Amino acid sequence: MHLLSRYMNRVDFDSYEDFAKNAKLNDVTEFNFGYDVIDEYARLCPEKRALVWCNNHDEERIFTFKDISEESNRIANMFLAKGLKKGDFVMTMLNRRYEYYLVNVACCKLGLTLIPATYLLTVKDIAYRVNNAEVKALIAINEDEVTEYVLEASEKCPTLQYKFTIGKREGFLDLHEEYEKCSPILELKDEDKPKLHDRMMVYFTSGTTGEPKMVTHDFKYPLGHIMTAYYWHAVVDDGLHFTMAESGWAKFSWGKIYGQWLAGTAVFCYDYYGRFTPTDVLPLIPKYKITTFCAPPTIYRFLIREDLSKYDFSSLVSCTTAGEALNGEVFRVFKEVTGLEIREGFGQTESSIILGTYRYCKAIPGSCGYPSPIYDVVLLDDNDEEINDSNVEGEICIKIKNNQFGLLVGYYKDPERTQNALGTPYYHTGDLATRDAQGLYWFVGRKDDIIKSSGYRIGPFEVESALMVHPAVKECAITGVPHPIRGQVVKATIVLNTGFAPSDALIKELQDHVKRTTAPYKYPRVIEFVEELPKTISGKIKRKDIRKTDDK
Repeated sequence: MHLLSRYMNRVDFDSYEDFAKNAKLNDVTEFNFGYDVIDEYARLCPEKRALVWCNNHDEERIFTFKDISEESNRIANMFLAKGLKKGDFVMTMLNRRYEYYLVNVACCKLGLTLIPATYLLTVKDIAYRVNNAEVKALIAINEDEVTEYVLEASEKCPTLQYKFTIGKREGFLDLHEEYEKCSPILELKDEDKPKLHDRMMVYFTSGTTGEPKMVTHDFKYPLGHIMTAYYWHAVVDDGLHFTMAESGWAKFSWGKIYGQWLAGTAVFCYDYYGRFTPTDVLPLIPKYKITTFCAPPTIYRFLIREDLSKYDFSSLVSCTTAGEALNGEVFRVFKEVTGLEIREGFGQTESSIILGTYRYCKAIPGSCGYPSPIYDVVLLDDNDEEINDSNVEGEICIKIKNNQFGLLVGYYKDPERTQNALGTPYYHTGDLATRDAQGLYWFVGRKDDIIKSSGYRIGPFEVESALMVHPAVKECAITGVPHPIRGQVVKATIVLNTGFAPSDALIKELQDHVKRTTAPYKYPRVIEFVEELPKTISGKIKRKDIRKTDDK
Protein backbone atom coordinates (compact mmCIF):
# COMPACT_ATOMS: atom_id res chain seq x y z
CA MET A 1 0.00 0.00 0.00
CA HIS A 2 0.98 3.64 -0.38
CA LEU A 3 -0.32 6.94 0.98
CA LEU A 4 -0.53 8.92 -2.27
CA SER A 5 -4.32 8.99 -2.43
CA ARG A 6 -4.37 10.98 0.81
CA TYR A 7 -2.38 13.79 -0.77
CA MET A 8 -3.30 13.66 -4.48
CA ASN A 9 -6.65 14.38 -6.14
CA ARG A 10 -5.85 11.46 -8.46
CA VAL A 11 -2.89 9.11 -8.50
CA ASP A 12 -2.75 7.71 -12.04
CA PHE A 13 -3.23 9.43 -15.38
CA ASP A 14 -3.67 8.39 -19.00
CA SER A 15 -1.01 10.64 -20.55
CA TYR A 16 1.31 13.53 -19.81
CA GLU A 17 -1.42 15.91 -21.04
CA ASP A 18 -3.87 14.41 -18.55
CA PHE A 19 -1.21 14.54 -15.81
CA ALA A 20 -0.23 18.16 -16.58
CA LYS A 21 -3.83 19.36 -16.65
CA ASN A 22 -5.35 17.42 -13.77
CA ALA A 23 -2.70 16.35 -11.24
CA LYS A 24 -2.99 18.32 -8.02
CA LEU A 25 -1.69 17.96 -4.49
CA ASN A 26 -4.45 18.36 -1.94
CA ASP A 27 -4.25 21.40 0.28
CA VAL A 28 -3.15 20.52 3.81
CA THR A 29 -3.31 22.45 7.05
CA GLU A 30 -1.25 19.89 8.95
CA PHE A 31 1.47 17.53 7.78
CA ASN A 32 4.51 16.01 9.42
CA PHE A 33 6.51 13.39 7.56
CA GLY A 34 7.50 11.66 10.80
CA TYR A 35 3.97 11.22 12.15
CA ASP A 36 1.86 11.16 8.99
CA VAL A 37 4.06 8.89 6.88
CA ILE A 38 6.46 6.86 9.06
CA ASP A 39 4.21 6.35 12.07
CA GLU A 40 1.16 5.86 9.85
CA TYR A 41 2.82 3.05 7.90
CA ALA A 42 3.97 1.58 11.24
CA ARG A 43 0.32 1.59 12.36
CA LEU A 44 -1.23 0.27 9.16
CA CYS A 45 1.42 -2.16 7.90
CA PRO A 46 4.22 -2.38 10.48
CA GLU A 47 6.16 -5.07 8.59
CA LYS A 48 6.21 -3.14 5.32
CA ARG A 49 9.81 -2.86 4.15
CA ALA A 50 11.18 0.68 4.32
CA LEU A 51 14.97 0.56 3.95
CA VAL A 52 17.52 -1.92 2.65
CA TRP A 53 21.03 -0.82 3.64
CA CYS A 54 24.33 -2.47 2.87
CA ASN A 55 27.94 -1.38 2.55
CA ASN A 56 31.18 -2.42 0.90
CA HIS A 57 32.18 -4.40 4.02
CA ASP A 58 29.45 -7.04 3.61
CA GLU A 59 27.22 -5.52 6.30
CA GLU A 60 23.47 -5.40 5.73
CA ARG A 61 20.46 -4.05 7.61
CA ILE A 62 16.80 -4.18 6.59
CA PHE A 63 14.31 -1.88 8.32
CA THR A 64 10.53 -2.03 8.39
CA PHE A 65 8.46 1.09 8.94
CA LYS A 66 7.88 -0.11 12.49
CA ASP A 67 11.67 -0.18 12.94
CA ILE A 68 12.08 3.34 11.55
CA SER A 69 9.24 4.61 13.74
CA GLU A 70 10.59 3.15 16.97
CA GLU A 71 14.27 3.92 16.34
CA SER A 72 13.48 7.51 15.39
CA ASN A 73 11.45 7.82 18.60
CA ARG A 74 14.48 6.67 20.60
CA ILE A 75 16.64 9.32 18.94
CA ALA A 76 13.95 11.97 19.51
CA ASN A 77 13.84 11.05 23.20
CA MET A 78 17.63 11.24 23.32
CA PHE A 79 17.54 14.77 21.87
CA LEU A 80 14.88 15.79 24.39
CA ALA A 81 17.00 14.39 27.23
CA LYS A 82 19.90 16.54 26.02
CA GLY A 83 17.71 19.63 26.23
CA LEU A 84 17.23 20.22 22.48
CA LYS A 85 13.95 21.87 21.60
CA LYS A 86 11.83 22.81 18.59
CA GLY A 87 13.71 25.17 16.27
CA ASP A 88 17.22 24.11 17.37
CA PHE A 89 19.61 23.11 14.60
CA VAL A 90 21.04 19.60 14.21
CA MET A 91 23.70 18.98 11.55
CA THR A 92 24.61 15.60 10.08
CA MET A 93 27.73 14.42 8.23
CA LEU A 94 26.67 10.81 7.87
CA ASN A 95 27.47 9.97 4.24
CA ARG A 96 25.21 6.98 3.42
CA ARG A 97 24.87 5.56 6.93
CA TYR A 98 21.39 4.23 7.79
CA GLU A 99 21.44 6.34 10.97
CA TYR A 100 20.76 9.41 8.81
CA TYR A 101 17.21 8.18 8.14
CA LEU A 102 16.57 7.74 11.85
CA VAL A 103 17.96 11.17 12.74
CA ASN A 104 16.01 12.81 9.90
CA VAL A 105 12.69 11.38 11.07
CA ALA A 106 13.46 12.19 14.72
CA CYS A 107 14.13 15.81 13.81
CA CYS A 108 10.85 15.93 11.87
CA LYS A 109 8.90 14.71 14.87
CA LEU A 110 10.45 17.23 17.27
CA GLY A 111 10.67 20.19 14.91
CA LEU A 112 14.46 20.32 15.14
CA THR A 113 15.86 21.97 12.03
CA LEU A 114 18.01 19.47 10.15
CA ILE A 115 21.10 20.54 8.23
CA PRO A 116 22.26 17.63 6.05
CA ALA A 117 25.93 18.17 5.19
CA THR A 118 28.46 16.18 3.26
CA TYR A 119 31.25 14.32 5.04
CA LEU A 120 33.68 16.02 2.61
CA LEU A 121 33.56 19.35 4.46
CA THR A 122 36.84 20.88 5.61
CA VAL A 123 37.41 22.50 9.01
CA LYS A 124 36.55 25.89 7.54
CA ASP A 125 33.36 24.54 5.91
CA ILE A 126 32.17 22.93 9.13
CA ALA A 127 32.80 26.02 11.24
CA TYR A 128 31.07 28.23 8.64
CA ARG A 129 27.90 26.13 8.72
CA VAL A 130 27.80 25.53 12.46
CA ASN A 131 28.32 29.20 13.31
CA ASN A 132 25.96 30.61 10.69
CA ALA A 133 23.13 28.34 11.80
CA GLU A 134 24.09 28.22 15.50
CA VAL A 135 24.06 24.43 15.41
CA LYS A 136 23.53 22.71 18.77
CA ALA A 137 24.31 19.08 17.83
CA LEU A 138 26.41 17.48 15.10
CA ILE A 139 26.44 13.80 14.11
CA ALA A 140 29.32 12.54 11.96
CA ILE A 141 30.55 9.25 10.54
CA ASN A 142 33.43 7.65 12.42
CA GLU A 143 36.23 8.21 9.91
CA ASP A 144 39.57 9.66 11.04
CA GLU A 145 39.69 12.70 8.78
CA VAL A 146 36.01 13.57 9.33
CA THR A 147 36.10 13.38 13.13
CA GLU A 148 39.44 15.22 13.29
CA TYR A 149 37.99 18.06 11.22
CA VAL A 150 34.88 18.20 13.41
CA LEU A 151 36.95 18.37 16.59
CA GLU A 152 39.18 21.11 15.20
CA ALA A 153 36.21 23.12 13.92
CA SER A 154 34.29 22.74 17.19
CA GLU A 155 36.92 24.77 19.01
CA LYS A 156 35.67 27.79 17.02
CA CYS A 157 31.95 26.99 17.43
CA PRO A 158 30.51 28.26 20.74
CA THR A 159 26.94 27.03 20.11
CA LEU A 160 27.92 23.41 19.44
CA GLN A 161 27.00 21.47 22.59
CA TYR A 162 26.96 17.85 21.40
CA LYS A 163 29.11 15.87 18.99
CA PHE A 164 28.04 12.32 18.14
CA THR A 165 29.60 9.62 16.00
CA ILE A 166 28.92 5.96 15.18
CA GLY A 167 30.84 3.99 17.81
CA LYS A 168 33.56 4.98 20.24
CA ARG A 169 35.75 8.01 19.51
CA GLU A 170 37.46 10.39 21.92
CA GLY A 171 35.70 13.75 22.05
CA PHE A 172 32.39 12.30 20.79
CA LEU A 173 29.29 10.70 22.23
CA ASP A 174 28.49 7.24 20.86
CA LEU A 175 25.17 7.76 19.04
CA HIS A 176 23.98 4.17 19.45
CA GLU A 177 24.98 3.98 23.09
CA GLU A 178 23.10 7.22 23.77
CA TYR A 179 19.86 6.52 21.92
CA GLU A 180 19.44 2.78 22.44
CA LYS A 181 18.85 3.31 26.16
CA CYS A 182 15.90 5.61 25.36
CA SER A 183 12.24 4.64 25.01
CA PRO A 184 10.80 3.68 21.58
CA ILE A 185 7.62 5.53 22.56
CA LEU A 186 7.60 9.29 22.01
CA GLU A 187 5.15 11.27 24.12
CA LEU A 188 4.84 14.84 22.95
CA LYS A 189 2.02 17.30 23.50
CA ASP A 190 0.37 18.62 20.36
CA GLU A 191 1.39 22.18 21.19
CA ASP A 192 5.03 21.07 21.29
CA LYS A 193 4.92 19.49 17.83
CA PRO A 194 6.03 21.52 14.81
CA LYS A 195 3.48 23.26 12.60
CA LEU A 196 3.13 23.07 8.83
CA HIS A 197 5.01 26.30 8.07
CA ASP A 198 7.75 25.87 10.66
CA ARG A 199 11.31 25.47 9.47
CA MET A 200 12.00 21.78 8.77
CA MET A 201 15.32 21.73 6.94
CA VAL A 202 18.13 23.99 5.79
CA TYR A 203 20.47 23.06 2.96
CA PHE A 204 23.69 24.96 2.36
CA THR A 205 24.11 25.33 -1.41
CA SER A 206 27.30 24.32 -3.21
CA GLY A 207 28.73 27.84 -3.41
CA THR A 208 29.51 27.87 -7.14
CA THR A 209 28.91 31.64 -7.31
CA GLY A 210 29.89 32.77 -3.80
CA GLU A 211 29.48 31.73 -0.18
CA PRO A 212 26.92 28.92 0.34
CA LYS A 213 23.33 30.08 0.79
CA MET A 214 21.03 28.60 3.44
CA VAL A 215 18.00 27.24 1.58
CA THR A 216 15.05 26.80 3.95
CA HIS A 217 12.18 24.33 3.52
CA ASP A 218 9.11 23.96 5.70
CA PHE A 219 7.13 20.82 6.56
CA LYS A 220 5.23 20.85 3.24
CA TYR A 221 8.48 20.15 1.39
CA PRO A 222 8.29 16.32 1.37
CA LEU A 223 4.90 16.41 -0.37
CA GLY A 224 6.46 18.16 -3.37
CA HIS A 225 8.64 15.10 -3.89
CA ILE A 226 5.63 12.95 -4.74
CA MET A 227 6.19 14.40 -8.22
CA THR A 228 9.86 13.45 -8.09
CA ALA A 229 9.40 9.89 -6.88
CA TYR A 230 6.15 8.56 -8.28
CA TYR A 231 5.88 10.45 -11.54
CA TRP A 232 9.55 10.92 -12.54
CA HIS A 233 11.41 8.02 -10.89
CA ALA A 234 8.26 5.93 -11.50
CA VAL A 235 8.79 4.01 -8.28
CA VAL A 236 6.83 0.82 -7.60
CA ASP A 237 4.76 0.20 -4.49
CA ASP A 238 6.67 -2.39 -2.43
CA GLY A 239 9.51 -2.10 -4.94
CA LEU A 240 13.08 -1.00 -4.19
CA HIS A 241 14.41 2.37 -5.36
CA PHE A 242 18.13 3.15 -5.64
CA THR A 243 19.34 6.73 -6.03
CA MET A 244 23.09 7.19 -5.91
CA ALA A 245 23.52 10.14 -3.55
CA GLU A 246 24.94 10.73 -0.11
CA SER A 247 22.93 12.30 2.67
CA GLY A 248 24.68 15.68 2.52
CA TRP A 249 23.11 16.71 -0.77
CA ALA A 250 19.57 17.66 -1.76
CA LYS A 251 19.55 14.77 -4.24
CA PHE A 252 19.16 12.52 -1.19
CA SER A 253 15.90 14.30 -0.32
CA TRP A 254 14.93 13.98 -3.97
CA GLY A 255 15.72 10.30 -4.30
CA LYS A 256 16.14 8.41 -1.05
CA ILE A 257 13.48 9.28 1.49
CA TYR A 258 10.48 11.61 1.16
CA GLY A 259 8.63 10.96 -2.09
CA GLN A 260 9.77 7.36 -2.23
CA TRP A 261 8.29 6.47 1.14
CA LEU A 262 5.12 8.46 0.44
CA ALA A 263 4.74 6.35 -2.73
CA GLY A 264 5.19 3.10 -0.82
CA THR A 265 8.49 1.90 -2.23
CA ALA A 266 11.37 0.75 -0.08
CA VAL A 267 14.67 2.61 -0.44
CA PHE A 268 17.98 0.92 -1.22
CA CYS A 269 21.10 2.53 0.24
CA TYR A 270 24.60 1.33 -0.66
CA ASP A 271 27.12 2.81 1.74
CA TYR A 272 30.74 3.24 0.73
CA TYR A 273 33.50 5.57 1.78
CA GLY A 274 36.02 6.78 -0.77
CA ARG A 275 36.32 6.01 -4.44
CA PHE A 276 33.28 4.84 -6.42
CA THR A 277 33.71 1.52 -8.25
CA PRO A 278 31.02 0.77 -10.86
CA THR A 279 31.54 -2.97 -10.64
CA ASP A 280 30.50 -2.82 -6.97
CA VAL A 281 27.11 -1.39 -7.89
CA LEU A 282 26.15 -3.52 -10.88
CA PRO A 283 25.79 -6.87 -9.00
CA LEU A 284 23.56 -5.17 -6.43
CA ILE A 285 20.77 -4.64 -8.97
CA PRO A 286 19.98 -8.35 -9.51
CA LYS A 287 20.98 -9.37 -5.96
CA TYR A 288 18.42 -7.07 -4.33
CA LYS A 289 16.00 -6.94 -7.29
CA ILE A 290 16.14 -3.18 -7.52
CA THR A 291 13.14 -1.87 -9.47
CA THR A 292 13.99 1.80 -10.09
CA PHE A 293 17.37 3.51 -10.37
CA CYS A 294 18.59 7.12 -10.54
CA ALA A 295 22.14 8.40 -10.94
CA PRO A 296 23.93 11.39 -12.48
CA PRO A 297 25.15 11.04 -16.09
CA THR A 298 28.72 10.68 -14.81
CA ILE A 299 27.77 7.39 -13.12
CA TYR A 300 26.05 6.08 -16.24
CA ARG A 301 29.21 6.93 -18.22
CA PHE A 302 31.19 4.78 -15.78
CA LEU A 303 28.67 1.95 -15.97
CA ILE A 304 28.63 1.58 -19.75
CA ARG A 305 32.42 1.15 -19.77
CA GLU A 306 31.83 -2.20 -18.08
CA ASP A 307 30.69 -5.35 -19.86
CA LEU A 308 27.02 -4.91 -19.01
CA SER A 309 26.09 -8.20 -20.67
CA LYS A 310 27.43 -9.95 -17.53
CA TYR A 311 24.67 -8.48 -15.36
CA ASP A 312 20.95 -9.11 -14.98
CA PHE A 313 18.82 -5.97 -15.25
CA SER A 314 15.46 -7.73 -15.51
CA SER A 315 14.17 -6.33 -12.19
CA LEU A 316 14.56 -2.71 -13.38
CA VAL A 317 11.45 -0.97 -14.68
CA SER A 318 12.63 2.67 -14.73
CA CYS A 319 15.90 4.64 -14.84
CA THR A 320 16.39 8.38 -14.48
CA THR A 321 19.16 10.99 -14.38
CA ALA A 322 19.72 14.68 -13.60
CA GLY A 323 22.51 17.17 -13.04
CA GLU A 324 23.85 17.57 -16.58
CA ALA A 325 23.04 16.58 -20.14
CA LEU A 326 22.97 12.87 -20.86
CA ASN A 327 25.28 11.83 -23.66
CA GLY A 328 23.37 10.27 -26.56
CA GLU A 329 25.80 7.36 -26.77
CA VAL A 330 25.27 6.56 -23.08
CA PHE A 331 21.51 6.59 -23.67
CA ARG A 332 21.86 4.26 -26.66
CA VAL A 333 24.20 1.72 -25.03
CA PHE A 334 22.21 1.55 -21.80
CA LYS A 335 18.93 1.04 -23.66
CA GLU A 336 20.53 -1.60 -25.89
CA VAL A 337 21.58 -3.66 -22.85
CA THR A 338 18.67 -3.05 -20.46
CA GLY A 339 15.81 -2.15 -22.78
CA LEU A 340 15.20 0.97 -20.68
CA GLU A 341 15.32 4.61 -21.70
CA ILE A 342 17.06 6.91 -19.21
CA ARG A 343 14.65 9.76 -18.51
CA GLU A 344 16.07 13.16 -17.56
CA GLY A 345 14.95 15.78 -15.07
CA PHE A 346 15.81 19.25 -13.79
CA GLY A 347 15.44 20.95 -10.43
CA GLN A 348 17.38 22.64 -7.64
CA THR A 349 18.18 22.45 -3.95
CA GLU A 350 15.41 25.05 -3.66
CA SER A 351 12.77 22.80 -5.23
CA SER A 352 11.46 19.37 -6.01
CA ILE A 353 11.53 18.33 -9.67
CA ILE A 354 10.69 21.31 -11.91
CA LEU A 355 11.07 19.75 -15.36
CA GLY A 356 11.12 16.05 -16.12
CA THR A 357 10.50 13.25 -18.55
CA TYR A 358 7.75 11.62 -16.51
CA ARG A 359 6.45 8.07 -16.53
CA TYR A 360 3.98 9.05 -19.26
CA CYS A 361 6.62 10.51 -21.60
CA LYS A 362 9.05 9.10 -24.12
CA ALA A 363 12.65 9.99 -23.28
CA ILE A 364 14.42 12.39 -25.64
CA PRO A 365 18.21 12.42 -25.00
CA GLY A 366 19.40 15.90 -24.02
CA SER A 367 15.96 17.24 -23.11
CA CYS A 368 15.08 17.89 -19.48
CA GLY A 369 11.41 17.25 -20.24
CA TYR A 370 8.16 18.98 -19.36
CA PRO A 371 6.97 21.10 -16.40
CA SER A 372 5.81 19.45 -13.18
CA PRO A 373 2.07 20.09 -12.63
CA ILE A 374 2.73 21.62 -9.19
CA TYR A 375 4.83 24.41 -10.74
CA ASP A 376 3.64 27.04 -13.20
CA VAL A 377 6.85 27.12 -15.26
CA VAL A 378 7.60 29.91 -17.72
CA LEU A 379 10.58 31.25 -19.64
CA LEU A 380 11.32 34.93 -19.02
CA ASP A 381 13.46 37.36 -20.98
CA ASP A 382 15.74 39.96 -19.38
CA ASN A 383 12.74 42.25 -18.81
CA ASP A 384 10.74 39.56 -16.97
CA GLU A 385 8.42 39.23 -19.96
CA GLU A 386 7.14 35.74 -20.72
CA ILE A 387 8.55 34.10 -23.85
CA ASN A 388 5.87 32.27 -25.82
CA ASP A 389 7.75 31.59 -29.07
CA SER A 390 9.47 28.26 -29.63
CA ASN A 391 13.24 27.83 -29.49
CA VAL A 392 13.87 31.21 -27.85
CA GLU A 393 16.25 31.23 -24.92
CA GLY A 394 14.94 32.43 -21.57
CA GLU A 395 15.33 31.96 -17.85
CA ILE A 396 13.44 29.07 -16.24
CA CYS A 397 11.10 30.70 -13.72
CA ILE A 398 8.15 29.63 -11.58
CA LYS A 399 5.03 31.72 -11.02
CA ILE A 400 4.63 31.84 -7.25
CA LYS A 401 1.32 30.52 -5.90
CA ASN A 402 -0.26 31.03 -2.50
CA ASN A 403 -0.46 27.28 -1.98
CA GLN A 404 2.94 26.18 -3.24
CA PHE A 405 4.47 22.77 -2.58
CA GLY A 406 8.11 21.76 -2.85
CA LEU A 407 9.61 25.24 -3.21
CA LEU A 408 11.85 26.92 -0.68
CA VAL A 409 10.27 29.31 1.82
CA GLY A 410 13.33 31.55 1.98
CA TYR A 411 17.02 31.86 2.68
CA TYR A 412 17.78 31.65 6.40
CA LYS A 413 19.18 34.89 7.87
CA ASP A 414 19.09 36.54 4.44
CA PRO A 415 15.91 38.63 4.06
CA GLU A 416 17.26 40.51 1.05
CA ARG A 417 17.95 37.34 -0.90
CA THR A 418 14.58 35.93 0.20
CA GLN A 419 12.83 39.07 -1.05
CA ASN A 420 14.66 38.85 -4.37
CA ALA A 421 13.71 35.19 -4.76
CA LEU A 422 10.11 35.24 -3.54
CA GLY A 423 9.04 38.87 -3.32
CA THR A 424 8.12 39.16 -7.01
CA PRO A 425 5.53 37.20 -9.00
CA TYR A 426 8.27 34.79 -10.12
CA TYR A 427 10.90 32.58 -8.55
CA HIS A 428 14.02 32.88 -10.74
CA THR A 429 16.10 29.71 -11.03
CA GLY A 430 19.05 31.49 -12.68
CA ASP A 431 19.10 28.72 -15.33
CA LEU A 432 18.44 29.24 -19.04
CA ALA A 433 16.58 26.95 -21.42
CA THR A 434 14.66 26.91 -24.67
CA ARG A 435 11.24 25.32 -25.28
CA ASP A 436 10.48 23.63 -28.58
CA ALA A 437 7.19 23.45 -30.47
CA GLN A 438 6.23 20.23 -28.63
CA GLY A 439 6.68 21.91 -25.24
CA LEU A 440 9.94 20.11 -24.39
CA TYR A 441 12.56 22.13 -22.50
CA TRP A 442 16.24 22.09 -23.46
CA PHE A 443 18.77 23.26 -20.89
CA VAL A 444 21.25 25.95 -22.00
CA GLY A 445 23.25 26.79 -18.85
CA ARG A 446 23.50 29.08 -15.86
CA LYS A 447 22.60 32.66 -16.68
CA ASP A 448 25.95 33.84 -15.28
CA ASP A 449 27.82 31.39 -17.53
CA ILE A 450 26.42 32.56 -20.87
CA ILE A 451 29.12 33.60 -23.36
CA LYS A 452 28.48 36.63 -25.59
CA SER A 453 30.66 36.41 -28.71
CA SER A 454 30.30 38.52 -31.87
CA GLY A 455 26.61 39.06 -31.17
CA TYR A 456 25.91 35.39 -30.44
CA ARG A 457 24.78 34.09 -27.05
CA ILE A 458 26.39 30.71 -26.41
CA GLY A 459 25.45 28.43 -23.52
CA PRO A 460 28.22 26.20 -22.16
CA PHE A 461 25.94 23.21 -21.76
CA GLU A 462 25.57 22.40 -25.46
CA VAL A 463 29.28 22.79 -26.21
CA GLU A 464 30.25 20.67 -23.21
CA SER A 465 27.77 18.00 -24.32
CA ALA A 466 29.29 18.00 -27.80
CA LEU A 467 32.83 17.60 -26.44
CA MET A 468 31.84 14.83 -24.03
CA VAL A 469 30.93 12.60 -26.98
CA HIS A 470 34.57 12.61 -28.12
CA PRO A 471 36.56 9.63 -26.78
CA ALA A 472 39.50 11.84 -25.76
CA VAL A 473 37.45 13.92 -23.33
CA LYS A 474 37.02 12.77 -19.74
CA GLU A 475 35.70 16.09 -18.34
CA CYS A 476 35.39 19.61 -19.66
CA ALA A 477 34.21 23.10 -18.78
CA ILE A 478 33.21 25.81 -21.23
CA THR A 479 33.81 29.46 -20.35
CA GLY A 480 34.20 32.76 -22.17
CA VAL A 481 37.54 34.53 -22.35
CA PRO A 482 37.91 38.23 -23.19
CA HIS A 483 38.65 39.10 -26.83
CA PRO A 484 39.38 42.61 -28.18
CA ILE A 485 37.13 42.24 -31.24
CA ARG A 486 34.58 39.52 -30.48
CA GLY A 487 34.01 40.56 -26.87
CA GLN A 488 34.43 36.96 -25.74
CA VAL A 489 35.43 33.71 -27.39
CA VAL A 490 34.60 30.19 -26.30
CA LYS A 491 37.24 28.39 -24.26
CA ALA A 492 37.27 24.68 -23.42
CA THR A 493 39.19 23.52 -20.37
CA ILE A 494 39.60 19.77 -20.82
CA VAL A 495 40.72 16.77 -18.78
CA LEU A 496 41.78 14.00 -21.15
CA ASN A 497 41.01 10.31 -20.88
CA THR A 498 43.83 7.83 -20.36
CA GLY A 499 45.65 7.14 -23.60
CA PHE A 500 45.32 10.67 -25.01
CA ALA A 501 47.93 13.42 -24.84
CA PRO A 502 47.71 17.17 -25.56
CA SER A 503 48.74 18.20 -29.07
CA ASP A 504 47.93 20.76 -31.74
CA ALA A 505 46.45 17.95 -33.82
CA LEU A 506 44.08 16.97 -31.00
CA ILE A 507 43.03 20.60 -30.54
CA LYS A 508 42.13 20.80 -34.24
CA GLU A 509 40.31 17.46 -34.05
CA LEU A 510 38.23 18.59 -31.06
CA GLN A 511 37.38 21.92 -32.69
CA ASP A 512 36.25 20.20 -35.88
CA HIS A 513 34.26 17.70 -33.83
CA VAL A 514 32.29 20.50 -32.13
CA LYS A 515 31.67 22.20 -35.49
CA ARG A 516 30.14 18.96 -36.79
CA THR A 517 28.14 18.25 -33.63
CA THR A 518 26.59 21.67 -32.98
CA ALA A 519 26.39 25.10 -34.63
CA PRO A 520 29.89 25.87 -36.01
CA TYR A 521 30.08 29.33 -34.40
CA LYS A 522 30.01 27.66 -30.97
CA TYR A 523 33.31 25.82 -31.37
CA PRO A 524 36.03 26.55 -28.77
CA ARG A 525 38.64 28.86 -30.25
CA VAL A 526 40.76 28.34 -27.14
CA ILE A 527 41.47 24.88 -25.68
CA GLU A 528 43.46 24.27 -22.52
CA PHE A 529 44.33 20.80 -21.21
CA VAL A 530 44.48 20.40 -17.43
CA GLU A 531 44.95 17.57 -14.93
CA GLU A 532 41.73 18.42 -13.07
CA LEU A 533 38.93 20.98 -13.03
CA PRO A 534 38.19 23.22 -10.03
CA LYS A 535 35.10 21.89 -8.27
CA THR A 536 32.93 22.47 -5.25
CA ILE A 537 32.77 19.78 -2.58
CA SER A 538 29.59 18.52 -4.29
CA GLY A 539 31.52 17.96 -7.51
CA LYS A 540 30.09 20.89 -9.46
CA ILE A 541 32.54 22.65 -11.75
CA LYS A 542 33.54 26.13 -10.54
CA ARG A 543 33.56 27.99 -13.84
CA LYS A 544 34.01 31.27 -11.97
CA ASP A 545 37.45 30.07 -10.84
CA ILE A 546 38.42 29.32 -14.44
CA ARG A 547 37.13 32.75 -15.51
CA LYS A 548 39.12 34.46 -12.73
CA THR A 549 42.31 32.84 -14.01
CA ASP A 550 41.57 33.82 -17.62
CA ASP A 551 40.77 37.42 -16.69
CA LYS A 552 44.20 37.98 -15.10
